[in-house]
Amino acid sequence: PALNRSEFQKNSLFAEVWPEAVEEWQRLGSRVYPLSNSAQAIALMAYTMDDLYEEFNYQVRVAGRSPQEYRDNFHFKTLHFLLADALATLRVKQGQKCRCVFRGVKKYKFKANVGDIVRFGQFASTSLCEGKAKKFGTTTMFVVRTCYGAYIEEFSYFDDEEEVLIPPFEKFEVTNVIDYGENVEIHLNSIGIDSKYNCEWLKGRDSLGPWGHP
Repeated sequence: PALNRSEFQKNSLFAEVWPEAVEEWQRLGSRVYPLSNSAQAIALMAYTMDDLYEEFNYQVRVAGRSPQEYRDNFHFKTLHFLLADALATLRVKQGQKCRCVFRGVKKYKFKANVGDIVRFGQFASTSLCEGKAKKFGTTTMFVVRTCYGAYIEEFSYFDDEEEVLIPPFEKFEVTNVIDYGENVEIHLNSIGIDSKYNCEWLKGRDSLGPWGHP
């Protein structure tokens, strides 16, 4: 869409991946429903393709450092908006239900204490299947009850991961931490959303925990 063009000029990765996502989306039948528009569907496809999500989530975290950083250097504003909008739309269509999901992380052992209030601070891919989540790592295994994540498999580049995507603004309480030495299992329970997320993010402030990590 036209609203992407200015960011394409400043973001070569976005400019490269978006047309590839359009092509893949069309190859799979150009599905839109129950999303609101094709841009939402293509955004989900682009996000789940291998080339984009790591850099995008890194930039989401960096952009939160200051208003200037967001304004001048964050050239994924369109994608961020479309993904958040897509998840909100899917969540409503899917009955606004909570799900138990899993997120595996390799080579990074997160630290948390029972009672901590945290959020991922980025879009977080999870799976309904623990075994599939373990493929992405077992150094940290998150066991998450999400009420704002949405099932995106019908719009994902990978159609076998049973993927639920969690938005950056969902808040969780840490309900259990099981330390296995080299590995850790952290249980999170959704407690709603951070209504100040957008303002705080643009101001470069995040008081909800230390998780500016992959």
